[in-house]
Amino acid sequence: MSGKRSIFEEVGETTLTRPEPQTGIIDRGRTGARRGIRVWLMVLFALVVAMIVVGGLTRLTDSGLSITEWRPVTGALPPMNEADWQSEFEKYKQIDQFQLQHAWMELSDFKQIYWWEWSHRQLGRVIGVIWAVGFLGFLIARQIPVGWTGRLLWIGALGGAQGAIGWWMVASGVTQGEGVTTVASYRLATHLGLAFAILGFIAWYVFLLGRTERDLMQARRGRETRLFGLGTGLMHFAILQILIGALVAGIDAGRTYNDWPLMAGQFFPPNAFPEVPLWRNLFESPGLVQFIHRCAGYLLFIFGIVALLKGRRSANPATRFAFTAAFAALAVQVALGIMTVLYEAQLHVAITHQLVAVILWVLILRARFMAAYPVATSIRER
Repeated sequence: MSGKRSIFEEVGETTLTRPEPQTGIIDRGRTGARRGIRVWLMVLFALVVAMIVVGGLTRLTDSGLSITEWRPVTGALPPMNEADWQSEFEKYKQIDQFQLQHAWMELSDFKQIYWWEWSHRQLGRVIGVIWAVGFLGFLIARQIPVGWTGRLLWIGALGGAQGAIGWWMVASGVTQGEGVTTVASYRLATHLGLAFAILGFIAWYVFLLGRTERDLMQARRGRETRLFGLGTGLMHFAILQILIGALVAGIDAGRTYNDWPLMAGQFFPPNAFPEVPLWRNLFESPGLVQFIHRCAGYLLFIFGIVALLKGRRSANPATRFAFTAAFAALAVQVALGIMTVLYEAQLHVAITHQLVAVILWVLILRARFMAAYPVATSIRER
């Protein structure tokens, strides 16, 4: 016990011990390995982008039906000898695509398309392994931040669903006696759309992990609601256009009408409704599908201008820059779309168009994120 103090004792003669101020209470006990998880997600993001590019090249080279079976585990090994190669080739010879389109192929030609499809599937396996190893590693080490376990599981669940949808897509083209030489365009659109959804979730999580929980909570108070709504609308419009673009790719509609701004010399393409019943033309008529893709592109560009003008009025420089960058990517994408038409969807132009779609998608998400969580700046910095 401390002794009694005199009433005449000077206050300054004793040193009072005061507790240290506690900082970072919001983040304490819940940060986990935010930086490590963020790097891991960025690796997954890069691999998914690579898979989209390889998938696009697989589609453009008509290689997607070269592997006629779904073997998630044993299919990881390619044919190891000449007998194995011949066996795979014989399976391919049984389907309509070979009978009607590739009957001229020899084994050497088949190997070229086989490697594209095998590489695409192998990338999917690599992504699955890296996700599983990373998730389990962080989970066992108890380094996953509070509230993030479900989000990271969600990425894995979407990846598993993507593998199943990929085979569902391929199965629509592995036919015999039905006259089908390609996969169903709506299944291709579903497959590509899910790939962009996975990219979107990963990108959003990377953005969140790039800032502390305390920073995010403070930034949320300054949310620019109208800009966030515009960003959300732009995001939905962009994914719709990506899905329509997949329909175009699925039926090679980009190689049918190769003049611009008209189609076969007129505004609306001739013979736009050749299919019966009428609704099938929305998926299978090259003229109508390309026309819809063009018109959606024009409307998206106009919407992008509106978002740009509104975004430029933001009081936050980072938000203004994010909306400007998104519009710049949109302008480039529109120009590439026109070039893809004029050059009859040549391989290098078409795949660049697809890659820039990824960049545009991420930049739109970035603009939306910056509107939701503005970066606070001082008056001088503005």
